[in-house]
Amino acid sequence: MPNHTRRLIIFLLTGITLFALLAFTPPETLQKHYVQFQSVYELQEYLAWSPEKTPLIGAHRGGPMPGYPENALETFEHTLTYAPCLLEIDVRKSRDGRLVLMHDKTLDRTTTGKGPIGNYTYAELQQFQLVDPEGAVTPYKIPTLKEALLWAKGKAILQLDVKEPVTFEQVVDSVELYGAEAYVVIITYNLRSAQRVHQLNSGLVISASAKGIEGTRRLLASDIPARNLIAFVGVGEPNPEVYRMLHERGIRAILGTFGNLDRRAMRRGPKVYVRLLENGADVLATDNVPLAARAIEAFIHQRMQLEPVR
Repeated sequence: MPNHTRRLIIFLLTGITLFALLAFTPPETLQKHYVQFQSVYELQEYLAWSPEKTPLIGAHRGGPMPGYPENALETFEHTLTYAPCLLEIDVRKSRDGRLVLMHDKTLDRTTTGKGPIGNYTYAELQQFQLVDPEGAVTPYKIPTLKEALLWAKGKAILQLDVKEPVTFEQVVDSVELYGAEAYVVIITYNLRSAQRVHQLNSGLVISASAKGIEGTRRLLASDIPARNLIAFVGVGEPNPEVYRMLHERGIRAILGTFGNLDRRAMRRGPKVYVRLLENGADVLATDNVPLAARAIEAFIHQRMQLEPVR
């Protein structure tokens, strides 16, 4: 057998073996893409925009997928096998005032329970199990915000979406109590809320709304320093001027792809996300972490090929 044929066979067999190992390796044994920061200033630097930085993924509701429910610690660990994601999670309150992770007002869609979450004490909520996006019951329970904050230290950045009747004051108090400022981003939906969070703790990183050119101008003209900001530009591509204005101030732009853009990427492949990154998005807030991770890898590879060799 010629040497070049032998080398080709060995190469193909090696590739097949690697694919098989990845396909059948339990997720819990895969490498985790952890990030760790010693101070809020390191977090600010990590999230600040500069042209050479790698785009990031925002795992919507923690990155649920079959077998892994939204807003569960076990799901967060699984999500981090794909990329060093920002884990977007939702904070609600039990009847006895415990802050827990849950997106909906009611338990029906994501747990084996029924009715408003506020009708149950935390102890009562523990009788229920979380269900995955396909409705399959999992062994996982509703976690508290405290558990999430303690788990995330040295592992991940949490984006906290504060749901009524939870207040920003309550969430900021928890973040401060557990020393989580170095790995938490507080999500806000209007400038007044962003300013309120900044008043409560001037070091915290805030996800603030930058909707359209005028909304972006108002945000940039506010008293919140750029180092404290990461900007959500919406669930559709904004005017390119929005990206330019944010990047000029060193602020990353989060584009919400969950919904139509995710569905388009499912039909057409990761090139959809690559184009969004080329157009100026810095963080893809997605329901499809695996596909977005593939797109970022392709984007980085493409950028490296275009950059001159030094």
